[in-house]
Amino acid sequence: MIRKFIRKVLRLAPATARPVLREPAVIPRARHGIAREAVSQGSARACALLQDKGYKAYVVGGAVRDLLVGVLPKDFDVATDATPEEVRGIFKRSRIIGRRFRIVHVYMGREIVEITTFRGSEGSAAKTDDHGRLLADNVFGSQAEDAARRDFTVNALYYDPSTECILDYHHGVADLEQKTLRMIGDPGTRYREDPVRMLRAVRLSAKLGLFIDPAARRPIRALAPLLENVPQARLLDEMLKLLTSGHAVKCLEALRAEGLHRGILPLLDSIPDHPPGDRFVFLALSDTDERIRAGKTSSPAFLFAALLWQAMCAAWERCKAAGEAPIPALHLAMTETLSARDDNIAITRRIAADIKEIWMLQPRLEQRAGKRPYGTLTHPRFRAGYDFLCLRARAGEVDAELPDWWRRFQEANSSQRAEMLLPETAPKRKRRKRKTKSHPADPADGDLPRSNPAYPADGDLPRSNPAGNGFPPSSSGE
Repeated sequence: MIRKFIRKVLRLAPATARPVLREPAVIPRARHGIAREAVSQGSARACALLQDKGYKAYVVGGAVRDLLVGVLPKDFDVATDATPEEVRGIFKRSRIIGRRFRIVHVYMGREIVEITTFRGSEGSAAKTDDHGRLLADNVFGSQAEDAARRDFTVNALYYDPSTECILDYHHGVADLEQKTLRMIGDPGTRYREDPVRMLRAVRLSAKLGLFIDPAARRPIRALAPLLENVPQARLLDEMLKLLTSGHAVKCLEALRAEGLHRGILPLLDSIPDHPPGDRFVFLALSDTDERIRAGKTSSPAFLFAALLWQAMCAAWERCKAAGEAPIPALHLAMTETLSARDDNIAITRRIAADIKEIWMLQPRLEQRAGKRPYGTLTHPRFRAGYDFLCLRARAGEVDAELPDWWRRFQEANSSQRAEMLLPETAPKRKRRKRKTKSHPADPADGDLPRSNPAYPADGDLPRSNPAGNGFPPSSSGE
């Protein structure tokens, strides 16, 4: 209390504040240890071409941060003082994208390098909504202004592949060494400018093992409702980064600790806070974390199918209780579950279609009689559906013998598969025979029936089969 009073009287800066450097600290390779070979060839070439044209160009942000802590970056972004149009003029295989934040995508072989122009600040003239969120961000500035506008100190790092030096304006390297995630500027203002930064703080702290600075952590719970105003596409993008960070379990635990898991990311609202739903989701996230850390790919559709599974099952039970047959009820429940999220997070149509296929395979995988397993085995999404079934078995939803049977069925030959099939329990549906009218023989034609095509009066003839196969159509539709 005494220290706060003294700071207030003397108008001193908070203890966590750092002095802003007009000139960056130049950190050589001997200290940071990042060689130019560590960055991607595309980003290094982009920097070299821009520098050859007289512009500044650096690998920036998360790539530099991850390399410093020994994590392989997913992508390498470049920052420059060239405008998007100037960048577009240098790189023929490129395009300008974005409205709120115009950037250039440059195609270097199979690699896409994202190049941004140094941003400045409009100050009080900045266009914001009623909550303070920036609606436009295309004011260009100097490199120092660009560094001051970035969210965290560990993201305001610029690596020059030609000199192998890091330019550090806000002590980001020191904060990484101290395992601290510190906000640049006033945290409350920066969160209002872009509420997604709150999710980013949680993700980075879990991914990199950083401690969120108390000044940056304090406003999160109070400002969490601001995420409701974030566009759906940005929430989906941040959600995918969180779930595929390789530390999804830690991220979810951190979201709960900060109060960001209820009402903010509606996809997480579907997760019950008690078994078996909680166990099912954490098993799915744990498996995904292991795959990511092993360098394997992960499917967003599989993750979303796991996150929404409990909500879909609840809707399925409601539809069946209302009198719907199981399969039609399943279709209604899937549509209801995914439609309920459309207003909050924009799951693409392709991902939604994959989610539905994974869910639809679950009742089919529970059928092992007759010829049904052969059709299920050839389904394009069989592997994803089978993995989902294994996950359900580990969570205690189905008997563990079921996925084991499917494992053996995949590995068996044709004769072994035939022996593994269970006998049909339900009787086969019999085809109904159509009753035909009997007509008396015409006295003039002896014993010819009236259906004889030669008979001149055909008013009472039965209609012919539209299929033209000589048999009456089945009333069962087969």
